[in-house]
Amino acid sequence: MAAYTENDIMQIVREEDIKFIRLQFVDFFGDLKNIAITAGQLPKAFAGKCCIDGFHIRGMEAIGRNVIHLEPDLDTFAILPWRPSHGRVARFLCRLTDENGHQLRESSRYILRSVMKRAADLGYTFDLNPRCEFFLFLNDENGNPTTHTGECAGYLDVAPMDRGENARRDVILTLEEMGFEIESSYHENSPGQHAVEFRQAEGIRVADQIVTFRSTVRMVAERHGMHATFMPKPRTDLMGSAMSIRITASKDGKDLFSAESGDPAAGAEKSWYSSGAAQFTAGLLAHQRSIAAFSNPLINSYKRLKANFHAPTELFWSASDYYAPVRLLRDESGKVQIEWKLPDGAANPYLTIAMAVAAGMEGIERGRELPEEGFRTGLLPATLRESVQAFEEDAFLRSVCTDAYAQMYIREKMKEWERYSREVTDWEINEYLRRI
Repeated sequence: MAAYTENDIMQIVREEDIKFIRLQFVDFFGDLKNIAITAGQLPKAFAGKCCIDGFHIRGMEAIGRNVIHLEPDLDTFAILPWRPSHGRVARFLCRLTDENGHQLRESSRYILRSVMKRAADLGYTFDLNPRCEFFLFLNDENGNPTTHTGECAGYLDVAPMDRGENARRDVILTLEEMGFEIESSYHENSPGQHAVEFRQAEGIRVADQIVTFRSTVRMVAERHGMHATFMPKPRTDLMGSAMSIRITASKDGKDLFSAESGDPAAGAEKSWYSSGAAQFTAGLLAHQRSIAAFSNPLINSYKRLKANFHAPTELFWSASDYYAPVRLLRDESGKVQIEWKLPDGAANPYLTIAMAVAAGMEGIERGRELPEEGFRTGLLPATLRESVQAFEEDAFLRSVCTDAYAQMYIREKMKEWERYSREVTDWEINEYLRRI
């Protein structure tokens, strides 16, 4: 049942003195964008008549999408707490449609919705519990961001060592005003690094929460005179920021991953996880290198995936090894979860979740066998180019996101790699200029 009707929203707008509404959407790469309309234009928005020029948005022209209509998802309506109390501002996340009201199949949000619908049609439900990490850096005297933290705090440290505690507290309070349920927040391992863990939810809602969370963190940090970044590896000497996700699942309302609820996995110690958990994990591992094109989408992403920085580098699963990209765990109630540690702070949450669920389901449908615990089947990609090439060779994942989207994404990411390859870096100057 929908949380709001159009009439509900119109009444809230009047009662709360809302003057502006942001029609937000994610582009083909997961970046949040928006246009603002006045409250008087809401009926037009509800009718799907508000549109944007796709020509200037990366990737849209390449697949022939020049005029894009924004259709508000009523369930995503929220008042932005950091805006003025008079003449307030609200937002919707929007579906992207054509002039006939048909949703764009290349939209990241639509792709995830399609994957989750197929899962639901087969009786599967997947809930996800993300933990998002980010850095809070100081601004300089001109208000420009630096990579200085002004602190030396580490894991779970408190103020005054943790100089971002007040900003993090305000982030949580702001998110709760917007309807989030936050399980925990704390200082992470590196100076200036923080983590927030959400209560688990269904796939499309979790992805919506992640993009809202990122914009909220940045806005609140700015009010505290700091700069928040989800850049995977902003400094060479510090650990990078991950976006690990714990996955639980059910089939026809019955727990899919726990052995007592399903068929015990062959050879599993004491059979504590099911064959469904083993097959899902096997599917996730089989497509891990190509999924990285979305879960680790930047040149910088692969600076995080290096040894000795608490990040995975090899392809394997484990119940106990911290460095495994995929772990099978039991929560405090004994329920089995799959913890996926590969994604980083820049991941497109819609495509990342869509690809993970689709890969896991493919593992179940094909009856993939899970390798022995700890057995290394290869290395994770070392560069963006490697992950994009792996995606290009993965016919199954290309079919998940449509061929038109796959071709556009591969082309745009290879352009990004070529721009990087031509750049002469400070490291090269320092390393070679004097001695060559």
